[in-house]
Amino acid sequence: MLTAVHPKLPMRDRARTKVYYTEQLGFTVFGNADHDGYLMLERDGLQIHFFEHRDLDPKENYGQVYLRTDDIEVLYRSLVERGVAIHPNGVLSTRPWGQKEFALLDPDHNLLTFGQTA
Repeated sequence: MLTAVHPKLPMRDRARTKVYYTEQLGFTVFGNADHDGYLMLERDGLQIHFFEHRDLDPKENYGQVYLRTDDIEVLYRSLVERGVAIHPNGVLSTRPWGQKEFALLDPDHNLLTFGQTA
């Protein structure tokens, strides 16, 4: 039956998205084909796909992904040490619903929330 889910998020600039996710967030390019207007990235067995949307207004983008982790403190520290901007309302903390979470916005304002059961 179902074995995985690969969210598809909008991007304005494929090269910029690739650099951000690979150099800042530690993803790698998935697959060996270079698809025009499409990008597939992977980290720790999880994939995120991106489709080109050149007219995207980042302030109107509601793309969101929730990524679970088993070591949120190490992940958070590693991103902060790399200089990744954490969302001002999304610093690492335990939320009322019992998840330890943090969040960031990518260059196109796709919201990435990372969580672990507290």
